[in-house]
Formats: sequence, structure tokens, C-alpha cells
Amino acid sequence: MLELDERVIDTDAPQYNASLVARSDETESLGYFTVKFDGSATPFLSGQYMTIGVFVVDPTTPTGTKIVQRPYSVASDPGIADSTGYELYVRLVQGGLFTPLLWRLPLGHRMRMIGPKGKFTLEPDDDRTHLFISSGTGNAPFVSMMKMLLREGRPRKAVFLNGVSYAGDLGYRALLEGWERDSAMGSGGYPVQYIPTVSRPSAPENAGWSGRSGRVEAIVAPVCAELGLTPDNTIAYICGNPDMILAAEETLLGLGFPEPQVKKELYWPKGKEPTGGGTSTDE
Repeated sequence: MLELDERVIDTDAPQYNASLVARSDETESLGYFTVKFDGSATPFLSGQYMTIGVFVVDPTTPTGTKIVQRPYSVASDPGIADSTGYELYVRLVQGGLFTPLLWRLPLGHRMRMIGPKGKFTLEPDDDRTHLFISSGTGNAPFVSMMKMLLREGRPRKAVFLNGVSYAGDLGYRALLEGWERDSAMGSGGYPVQYIPTVSRPSAPENAGWSGRSGRVEAIVAPVCAELGLTPDNTIAYICGNPDMILAAEETLLGLGFPEPQVKKELYWPKGKEPTGGGTSTDE
């Protein structure tokens, strides 16, 4: 349940240049939010992020308002930004600075959006297997990459690892399982092997879970061994919390992966407590 947030949101700040046009809740604290510019979209590359925010009333500032904003990796296909907008996968953080405001916004509410930024993008014309490793909402940039490649008719073989505490937190699960199933049946889809894992298998919320268990970084080596993923045939991309990234990177380097072959995107700076599900310092 959303805690009481008494901050007053400015509904018509002149700096607003976009609107919240769609929202779908995965759970009470996970949701997909689509934000669209008023005018033409700003082009972006899959893997990059946009910063969204709203102004709140603050009598201590000269203007009487201040912007509260956070960056999020885009999960949607760049090809639909102009027509549909930018989909962002966000975790609500109770007591956070921004996400409690975002959860309060009705559809159509005006927002400020800037970007894109980020260099966590696909290597061009790379036909190696793509090992996508993510924790929580860190799967968003990989979903964008796959949607873009699928639209362009040149999907790259992928192994998609996503670690969460509870099975109900596996965002984009139906999409990925559908892609995997359809590809295996030869009826489209995406050539992906989706391997989710839960870190708290004994929790009541995971009753009935029959998939992998353990933190996602702990299954990297076993998956590589089982599927024959080697430095000769695989490139790795990692996105999520820094401890996971460091551990997964260490495993891959120990398996012989050259450092340039392990691409990384932090979801918040090392040494800072996680405050949400954005690309860097979300709250």
C-alpha cells in the first residue's frame, strides 16, 4: 500500500514537455509506465535511459517549486517512441523521493522528460550469443534491445537471466516466455532461453516455484557450463545492482571472458544504498 505522501504536485508547470499516457501494474510495487513527449520523440538507442520528473511545491525555493526526477532505462522499442512513447519499468520505494510521486499520477498528467543518455548499447553486427544478466528491473534495457532487433528482423540468439527475490517480481516474464515458446515452435518469437531465478525459494510468496533458486550472479557459471557459453561464442551484458554486477563480472572474467566482452550498467552507484529501480539513483 502506498504510504501517505503529502507533497503537492504542480499540475501545469511550464517546464513540462510530456505526459503519462499508459500504466500497467505488475504488482503493488512494480509497474510499467509510458511517457510520451508533446511533440516529436527524441531518438534513442536501446540500452539508453530517459529522465522523468514532476515539479512539487517548495516555498523555500525562489520559484516556489522544485523538480523531482530520476533516470530509467527504456524498455520499449526505439521505433515506437514517436507514436507510443517510452516505456519504463519502475519499482516503488516507500519513502523514496520520486517513485511515491509517480505512483500518485493519473493518466494524462503532465511531466518533464529529458534524454536520452547512456552508453550501455549493443555492439553492432555481433552474431555471438548474447548473455543478458539482470537483477530486478535491470532487465528493462535488454527487453528494449530484443524488441528492436525483432522488429528489424535480425534477432540475436540470447540467454536471458533475471534474478529477483520473489517469482511475482519477474517483470516481462510472460513476454519472454512467449518469445521462447514461439521460437522453439518455429512460429516467430525470439531465439531466447529465459532463465529466471529467485533468491528466497523458501519464502511463502514462492510456494510452487519450480525454477532456479539463488541470486542471479550465482547461476552464471552453471548456466555457462550447461549451455556451452564461452568467450569464443558469447558476449555478456549485465545490468542491476552493483554488488551483483561485480560478482557476475568476476565470474565471467574467471571463465576467461576479456573485460571488453563484459558490458555493464549500474542501477545505482557503488556504496549507495538502493533507493529504487532506475538506471542510476532512483527513488
